[in-house]
Amino acid sequence: MANPAPFRFDNSFARDLPGFYVPWNPVTAPQPRLLFLNHPLAEELGFDVGALDERERAELFAGNRLPEGAQPIAQAYAGHQFGGFSPQLGDGRALLLGEVVDRLGRRRDLAFKGSGRTPFSRGGDGKAAVGPMLREVVVGEAMHALGVPTTRALAVAATGEPVHRERTLPGAVLTRVAASHLRVGSFEYFAARGETGRVRQLADYAIARHDPQLAGADERYLGLLKAVAERQARLVAQWMNLGFIHGVMNTDNMTISGETIDYGPCAFVEAYDPEAVFSSIDHHGRYAFANQPRIARWNLARLAETLLPLFDADQQRAVERATEVIDGFPAMFEQAWRRGQAAKLGMDPAGVVTDADGALADDWLALLQSQRVDFTLGWRRLADAAAGDEAALLSLFARPEELQPWLARWRERLARDDPGGGGSAVQAQAARAQAMRTVSPFLIPRNHRVEEVLAAASEAGDLAPLESLLDALRHPFAEGPRQRAWADPAAPELTAAYRTFCGT
Repeated sequence: MANPAPFRFDNSFARDLPGFYVPWNPVTAPQPRLLFLNHPLAEELGFDVGALDERERAELFAGNRLPEGAQPIAQAYAGHQFGGFSPQLGDGRALLLGEVVDRLGRRRDLAFKGSGRTPFSRGGDGKAAVGPMLREVVVGEAMHALGVPTTRALAVAATGEPVHRERTLPGAVLTRVAASHLRVGSFEYFAARGETGRVRQLADYAIARHDPQLAGADERYLGLLKAVAERQARLVAQWMNLGFIHGVMNTDNMTISGETIDYGPCAFVEAYDPEAVFSSIDHHGRYAFANQPRIARWNLARLAETLLPLFDADQQRAVERATEVIDGFPAMFEQAWRRGQAAKLGMDPAGVVTDADGALADDWLALLQSQRVDFTLGWRRLADAAAGDEAALLSLFARPEELQPWLARWRERLARDDPGGGGSAVQAQAARAQAMRTVSPFLIPRNHRVEEVLAAASEAGDLAPLESLLDALRHPFAEGPRQRAWADPAAPELTAAYRTFCGT
């Protein structure tokens, strides 16, 4: 059969790491139908959409026919889930089809999710439902447009068969693109078995793929831990400066690449609350909004434990060296978090972020929290205030008079960044406000609106609302009619009762 999808496969994981996976094929979908195809991403990957007709595309992305060069495998990994260790998880409903070298020469994983049982399924059906797979589309594309490192959906195909969860739902397969699917749990799997040689193999592979500048260095494994920590610090800071809650920060969901992966029980805060939890299974708030940096550090400590034998033959010295990196994570996060806040506050991006600046940001968040102000709109309307129009910002506060002392402090701080001499004050204000609008979006995937479009697609087969929302989310910093149609927060009582689910 001729190659149905001209991807440039080069499957280094399957080639270089035998014993780290099980070769496996997707199950056949009885009635495949393409629900979503990401045309811009397909173009990046070198996939010629026009080379296949509609039926062929549906067959391809449902797993009924594999492109030439694909080598489907189920990867092995373990994971700490809500703090408890599971020594064997693995791809229970996913398959890595292979790696595609895209038009820019980047190596990217192409993987199915929901393509049937594998040897790692542990009694599960290996299937996925339309709603959760389209959630991956919506949130992943929104995060990409917001500038957050993320896995992305290339396609979603309905399978034409039901899956059974709390109720019967239509089945689907997601095709996911990632820098890689290496996770903290990938290292835990082999470390838990005492297979230090394989941990070393995996670390060398991760370095070659994500940190090639470390290859051959004397302290490359410690360098890998530092690089992963730095990526995760930046990532979690970006999440939090957008009000994002991952919802299931298990070690099998922390990537070595620093990309966001798994949009199951994720959500965005509306009225600002650092203790916000939306996941139906997070009963004790382990993964609450404000806990995310602490959990990232905890996960990194688990990664460090797997790499200890590679740091130093002397265990005590190895522990000391790992501890230095893990104990340095809060400062890494704090720097990324404060830098992001400084940009959102309109400060000079080249300037020094002081303790006083941090206090200014903290006091702003305290005001948002005490008056239940919408996180996204609060930051966005602060940009309007920077341009000289405070009305929209003040309207968000039940007691706007309490905001005025903070605004005075903020304006005084901004004045220290303003250069003297040429240029009008009005021009400087407009430039600052515009810069703030490039880091504080007008539109996020509002939880209730995401649920609306997923319900329309899953229950009524209506994809038009999904397409409309995606069209708006791809331009989240614009404030036009497309964005306004989706921008309003939910009613407080709706948000209070909102819960998200894993979809498994």
